Amino acid sequence: MTTVSLGMPRLPAAGVPDVSLPADRPATGGLVDRFGRVATDLRVSLTDRCNLRCTYCMPAEGLPTLPKDAVMTREEIVRLVGVATRDLGVRQVRFTGGEPLLRRDLVEIVRDCAALTHRPELSLTTNAVGLDSRAAALREAGLDRVNVSLDTLDPDTFATLARRPFLARTLAGIDAAAREFDLVKINAVLVRGVNLDHASELLAWCLDRGFELRFIEQMPLDADHAWDRAAMVTAAEVRDQLGERFALEPDEEPRDGAPAERFVVRDRTGRRLGRVGIIASVTEPFCGDCRRTRLTAEGGMRDCLFAHTETDLLGPLRAGADDAVLADLWRTAMWGKQAGHGMDDTGAGTDLDGSGFSQPERTMSAIGG
Repeated sequence: MTTVSLGMPRLPAAGVPDVSLPADRPATGGLVDRFGRVATDLRVSLTDRCNLRCTYCMPAEGLPTLPKDAVMTREEIVRLVGVATRDLGVRQVRFTGGEPLLRRDLVEIVRDCAALTHRPELSLTTNAVGLDSRAAALREAGLDRVNVSLDTLDPDTFATLARRPFLARTLAGIDAAAREFDLVKINAVLVRGVNLDHASELLAWCLDRGFELRFIEQMPLDADHAWDRAAMVTAAEVRDQLGERFALEPDEEPRDGAPAERFVVRDRTGRRLGRVGIIASVTEPFCGDCRRTRLTAEGGMRDCLFAHTETDLLGPLRAGADDAVLADLWRTAMWGKQAGHGMDDTGAGTDLDGSGFSQPERTMSAIGG
């Protein structure tokens, strides 16, 4: 008979849960769920504050923000990213918000995460307001790439959508990013009656500069809960709009779990111009191959952007939980991930335009993109 020493038993500290992994969960260290998906991409919200008031995200007056002591500190962020990369198999980390540039210690957070033994690919999603003065420092700290939100090139339309006249500042940030980073991606949301007819112009601008543009379907994560599926610009409409000027063909490279379906863009003579992506979370969901896990600014783990529940990791961390406990909390929560968000359901007796989906109470700015 073989015996194995398990050491002395110990009681969890006050506030630290006694974690037991589900009995039916496979004995794997990664973030696997019941449908065979494995999360390797972590989105970390650094703040719920933002300096824009985009109509599809926040009300004009803004939203109440978290008290400072409720938000993860630099050290807490780095520790949880370390648990994710060392113990849970995470390979990509994207810092989001709110607006992550509002964190004064952003450069230090990036530098510390880049110094981790199991270094992940590090990226940033930003509106680029203020990026012109920080891009070089972020690149030097170890940031690998930048995604910038830009819905239009027209100053008046920008001010209408963002409720701030900051287009010039955003473009200055994009120019700085282009000088420092090999890859810059632009994210755009099209709103019917506002900027739908700007799509081709925006794509041409990105192609001329070597940027990869991704159009994102407007998602039901607005603070006013005014999202209307019937009014939303769909991926099919985006393709039709772009098709009036460009020829699109499926990208030859595999999607490999990425949220965007990519297309090769050609002009009417067949000359290849670049690529464009479309993220159709609503009408063409990719839940079956989702590889994302999320941390909110206050350390809540969410297994889906549209989840109605989250698992607190910051509380146990501050109560003295060790990394093994934090990792098992994370594993347990991801095991319970649902098959999908339900926006593509069409059953009867549902509560949102014929689908089984109901909008989360938390907004995009509170969750992190």
